[in-house]
Amino acid sequence: MAAKFAHELVILVIIASMFAVSMANKDWSFGSNNTDWWSRFGNHHNTTQQQPKNIIVGGLEHWHFGYNYTDWAIKNAPFYVNDTLVFKYDAPNATTFPHSVYMFQNFMSFIKCDLKRAKKLSNPTQGGGEGFKFVLKRWQPHYFACGERNGFHCNNGTMKFSIMPMLRPFWQWP
Repeated sequence: MAAKFAHELVILVIIASMFAVSMANKDWSFGSNNTDWWSRFGNHHNTTQQQPKNIIVGGLEHWHFGYNYTDWAIKNAPFYVNDTLVFKYDAPNATTFPHSVYMFQNFMSFIKCDLKRAKKLSNPTQGGGEGFKFVLKRWQPHYFACGERNGFHCNNGTMKFSIMPMLRPFWQWP
């Protein structure tokens, strides 16, 4: 019983940490001047709700070995439910390593890079052209990694990342 409680507590702390990291370093400058409060948060309807975005994983770096995707995810947070992650990578050839995209069911599988417990989302040929697209449909942690080279790209620690998509606000956030 105590082990189950401890496990649930660890999961809760991880989710809270992911939420905190996704909100960190954003321009939430409320300041002490509240004279504009009504126009920002008052009783009015905004029909210009933010739309889901297509987000290229790694930005201009795309999905390749040797880039730190955990750092990329922290710097590009927050991510929202219904945003689309686009994994772009070259098909395997004589000069590039093959890549794929796996999604892990839980944090421990992610940490251990346990590919047996992961779901393969894309194979080495699906990242070309427009890339492989994954829609963040649920408000839950998502754990992604490359599973090629028997998990070496994941175990190296750079070609993996986790995100916790947030619910999109119903108003335009400053």
